[in-house]
Amino acid sequence: MADVIVIGSGPAGISASLYTARGGLSTMVVSRGSGALGKTDKIQNYYGFPDLISGEELEQNGIEGAKKVGVEFLEAEALGLGFEEKLTVETTKGVFSADYVVLATGVQRKTPKIPGLQELEGRGVSYCAVCDAFFYRQKPVAVLGSGEYALHEAEVLLASASSVTLLTNGAEPAADFPEEVQIVRSRIEKIEGTDHVEAVLLEDGSRITAEGIFIAYGTAGGSDLAKKIGAQTDGNHVVTDEKMRTTVPGLYAAGDCNGGMLQIAKAVYEGAVAGTEIVKQSRGRAGD
Repeated sequence: MADVIVIGSGPAGISASLYTARGGLSTMVVSRGSGALGKTDKIQNYYGFPDLISGEELEQNGIEGAKKVGVEFLEAEALGLGFEEKLTVETTKGVFSADYVVLATGVQRKTPKIPGLQELEGRGVSYCAVCDAFFYRQKPVAVLGSGEYALHEAEVLLASASSVTLLTNGAEPAADFPEEVQIVRSRIEKIEGTDHVEAVLLEDGSRITAEGIFIAYGTAGGSDLAKKIGAQTDGNHVVTDEKMRTTVPGLYAAGDCNGGMLQIAKAVYEGAVAGTEIVKQSRGRAGD
């Protein structure tokens, strides 16, 4: 049993765990492993790094820092939340209880099983247009998806890419896309490229040139967990107040699962707010 369980080892979760551990609370991070940050090839817009740093390196630096202040890590998948005198987290490795839980799962990104997609992650395959559009200025790109999330990514990319193609992979578009976005409904055979994405081969034999493929099948895993315990959600996002508190006492949420700007800086800030608030609440409880 820990005082605090954090679900997710990305920037928001690690930030929260640093504050709770340094505040004297036993803290455990439950994570399935590397998330979207670890799949990011280059980061250039984060404070304190004058040179490019890989997402994997930044992620590992954060985890190592948390371990050094006593944060415990459990590699497991969170399956559900409940309440039995304390908040409980059901995982693939058992059920754990805590006074406080922080949802920091990020946004679940569904990746279709298309040959070449996984192999080229970080080398032209991206999960964040806001993060990576800068690297594709005046270059042809494609967005893989069909709904509102795909629309958001396409709109971001239109400002910098030479062309934006929406690849629905057989689905019908579920949002109104700008005229500048070419919509291709054909199914995808594979993503082509050796060291970097070069093109998309369709089942009908046609080929679309693209130097970047942006995956837009995102859903918020945090909202699924929040719903299991009755916390308020808004679509695929968890609803919190300014202190990152959900509508369930003791349950907090931080980072991408709250919606808004999907950026490292925001996630770190919200994790810090959640962690600081938990420490304050725990001291108040101890004085009761």
